[in-house]
Amino acid sequence: MPKVAFITPGTFTLPSAKSSSVERVVENIVPQLAGEAAPRIYGRASRKLPRRGSLMGVPCFRYPAADKLKYIRSVARSLRQYRPDVVVVENRPKFVLQIKKSYPQARVWLSLHSSTFIGPNQIRRSRLRRCFAGAERIVVNSKFLGEVVSSLVPEASPKIHVVHLGVEPSKFISQYSPEGMARREKLRRARGWENRNVILFMGRLIPSKGVHHLLQVLPELAASRPDTLLVIVGSAFYGSHRMTSYSRKLGRLGRMWPNHVKFVPYVSYDQVPNWFLAADIAVVPSSGREAFGLVNVEAMACGLPVVATRAGGMTEIIEDGTTGYLADPEDLHRQLRDRLLLLLENAELRTSMGLGSRERIERHFTWANTAERWREMLREHRP
Repeated sequence: MPKVAFITPGTFTLPSAKSSSVERVVENIVPQLAGEAAPRIYGRASRKLPRRGSLMGVPCFRYPAADKLKYIRSVARSLRQYRPDVVVVENRPKFVLQIKKSYPQARVWLSLHSSTFIGPNQIRRSRLRRCFAGAERIVVNSKFLGEVVSSLVPEASPKIHVVHLGVEPSKFISQYSPEGMARREKLRRARGWENRNVILFMGRLIPSKGVHHLLQVLPELAASRPDTLLVIVGSAFYGSHRMTSYSRKLGRLGRMWPNHVKFVPYVSYDQVPNWFLAADIAVVPSSGREAFGLVNVEAMACGLPVVATRAGGMTEIIEDGTTGYLADPEDLHRQLRDRLLLLLENAELRTSMGLGSRERIERHFTWANTAERWREMLREHRP
């Protein structure tokens, strides 16, 4: 079996309930590769975890990562000793060149999760070309992200492979299953939501996530449906309750409608399913740069219709009119309002779309499906 090293960005320790989606993807996919590969994970050190440990049976090597250059150099030294067949760099194209410099014979794959670190404010186009040239394969989580890569560096197009992300259905249970119904009823009773129609936003409180759009349409929703409750779960930073000028602005807008808005600071990942399970509608008004949006598949797995922006990779997840609605960015206010009102006023439609959401997730967007695609790639590229 090929030895495969996965290099995480060094931002969060694995395992961690407070990590970003990059580490979450690694944590869910890599352990499933056993049998097709001998994987190893490299990540950030923590005082609570040993430098050498195991993540669900996969060896995990941890290094101090406050200084990213020192971090990747430490990883490269280990790679020279380990001599993996494939090195997978997670979402940091600059690491590709640093790995190739320290370990020239490495076959490097770049796994991109977003367009953040390939934009002009992060990396010069000439250097990005060198990074892509040094990568044997570029794995992206959506066709949209693949198109972004191709637009920036057209010669990299033949290297692009789309692998959609997923969810664990046994953790994100459907509200229409017997277990889901019972847990949902208990959660709604505990939160005082029995007679409310709950719209849920889950994510970081940053402008690109579009929470301000929700607060702008809320007065019209509340006027038509006084039982509407908008629940906003998240903070400006992963694993932190620190405020920003934008999150404070959202708080001021929300305080104008105290009976219709509830802010819930960042919650650990193991608590996320319970928030979706207790809600009626999920809403994801992100900007056009959202590469995939795990929150969409997590909400759909719990049997929720999702109203999202018709942008980025979200158009590859949500079937407009079947599992939710896609709102055009140029007419976002009106379409967001109209689609949400339609769902608030029609319980049968919510049920139909929610059941369709769960079915679509089980067929296309599970971690098992994602891991199988990775196994196929490893079989195709065995040395």
